[in-house]
Amino acid sequence: MKSNISLTPFYFQFTVFADYGPLRYLFFSLSLLIYMTIISANLVIVLSVCLENSLHQPMYIFICSLCLNSLYGSTGFFPRFLMDLLSDTHFISRPFCFVQMYVIYTYVVHELSLLTVMAYDRFVAICQPLHYHSKITFRTVLLLLFLVVLYPACILGYLFYLASSLPLCQNKLQRLFCTTFSVVQLSCEDTTVISIVSQLVALTSIFIPLFFVLYTYLRILLVCRRSSSEFRGKALQTCLPHIVTFMNFCISVLCELLLSQYKIDEVNTFVSIALSLEFLIIPPISNPLVYALKLPQIRGVISGFIRAFNSTIIFISSSIVSSLVS
Repeated sequence: MKSNISLTPFYFQFTVFADYGPLRYLFFSLSLLIYMTIISANLVIVLSVCLENSLHQPMYIFICSLCLNSLYGSTGFFPRFLMDLLSDTHFISRPFCFVQMYVIYTYVVHELSLLTVMAYDRFVAICQPLHYHSKITFRTVLLLLFLVVLYPACILGYLFYLASSLPLCQNKLQRLFCTTFSVVQLSCEDTTVISIVSQLVALTSIFIPLFFVLYTYLRILLVCRRSSSEFRGKALQTCLPHIVTFMNFCISVLCELLLSQYKIDEVNTFVSIALSLEFLIIPPISNPLVYALKLPQIRGVISGFIRAFNSTIIFISSSIVSSLVS
């Protein structure tokens, strides 16, 4: 039973981290490897799109934004997580906890919004090809990206205001990172309103994009059904990576939402950790791999960069060897 005395703690304590002894260095190394993989894979896509003029098109700009968002979300989680793996104490200040919440939650909504915008881009390109260049202009792309950034700031701002104003009676978070649900559970007061608002925001943020994406791909399938096999092949080539990415992310976020409804001691520890980290690890790794492998334009640019890099290394090595011989 919660105490009626509000402590309003200045820090929170993560209680999931255990003393794994020497094993924590193994967990740290694996987590660092995952973080470096995310940074490297997404940076390759970002640099490919930015440096190659032929990729300065709406679809690739959205893919680049998706990879930038993966870097943003990973940076909001991994540095703190890596520090906690090596630390003997696992305290986080109240302001930094809300900063981490903001980064992770906006990362999720950014991702869903970007994937929805990308579905609209593919819908116009396939179903209305003659109007594509008049509808998806550079100005439209900038406006859509601006809305993608502004939308979560608006809907999450009110939610975090409600959460930050709650008087709290405890400071122990049974999570690996700060979440609204875990902080609200520490409140001394009735949290019905904020719980309803949180669930409403979560459900609308997932299911509205989901229904829109399903609608656009239903329309795309109807168009492909009446088209030639060559047209269907090209449409599938550009749409398949998006479908895989979108479904992967929706499943990951739904797993985290379902997990947040339970206390950590009510769920198997390994399962709870795996589910809570899935949306922060799997999409940032799979997104660049899916787009790099499935889209020949990006794959060709990356191959060109690798060949140029190898040629540069060979030239430098030859120059060094020649100077040593002479």
